[in-house]
Amino acid sequence: MARDLYAYREVALESVPGPHGGLSVQPMAGQAFAPSMRVQCARSMRDPARYPAGTRFLVNAKLTDRLGGRPFLFVYHGDPVVVLTKAQAQAFLAHFRRGRI
Repeated sequence: MARDLYAYREVALESVPGPHGGLSVQPMAGQAFAPSMRVQCARSMRDPARYPAGTRFLVNAKLTDRLGGRPFLFVYHGDPVVVLTKAQAQAFLAHFRRGRI
């Protein structure tokens, strides 16, 4: 079955220190998704040697759940990941806020 590309949307994510010593990735505040929402993404995005804590990403993600469980964001591992500067992330979030109804 092919991926439904219309289910994916651009989401700004940020890497933060995780509960078990590693990094985890969460949505940035100011979007439709809560910063506490779980994100399933490529392991390379959570690699502290590659991307230190505080790195911001722009990815295509979709909201999903697994057999009625808690909803989470899914980032396909083969999609491109764009690293954002602080200014680019703020501009993306400002553009997102202007586009809300």
